[in-house]
Amino acid sequence: MKKHFKLTALIIALTSFTIGCDDHDHDHEGELITTVTLTMVGSNNQTIVLTSRDLDGDGPNAPIVTITGGNFLNGVTYTGNIQFLNELEDPTEDITPEVIAEGTAHQVFYQLPSNLGAFVYTDADSNNRPIGITTTYTPANIGNGNLRVTLRHFPNKNATGVLQGNIANAGGETDVEVNFNITVSPNN
Repeated sequence: MKKHFKLTALIIALTSFTIGCDDHDHDHEGELITTVTLTMVGSNNQTIVLTSRDLDGDGPNAPIVTITGGNFLNGVTYTGNIQFLNELEDPTEDITPEVIAEGTAHQVFYQLPSNLGAFVYTDADSNNRPIGITTTYTPANIGNGNLRVTLRHFPNKNATGVLQGNIANAGGETDVEVNFNITVSPNN
């Protein structure tokens, strides 16, 4: 009886150890992203660079946000490319290739007030679902508004609206979220 009990306990312990050591691809150890740079090149050759740099993470200092190259111009089509960096590494680590390689598990969301238009995805993962590293944006009206850029890990890309960039039903975990106050000016 004691021998049977010890054998059963050993089997349970080994089974628990094996299950506990199982390799889970869905367990994502979040990369530290300190800097997000969105570069937008207009059909008029105007280049706008939006950067949010937060070197202390959740520390007391607010991110340093810069926008260079002027305002967006109404009616001009901009081609966008986003980059994610960890500038606390030496040398700086570019996280963007990892986001692309794990495209089925990532999506970048670009949220704007609807009167300023919408971003359109121009890239796709291996399942032909958007990633959001490359985009286009054509401002629909003049005005000001907040552009919120969010990188989500494991969003539900089959949920309603997610393929079109609606974050409301995406779920998943936020890897990084930044805000830019943008202006769309008349195209004279």
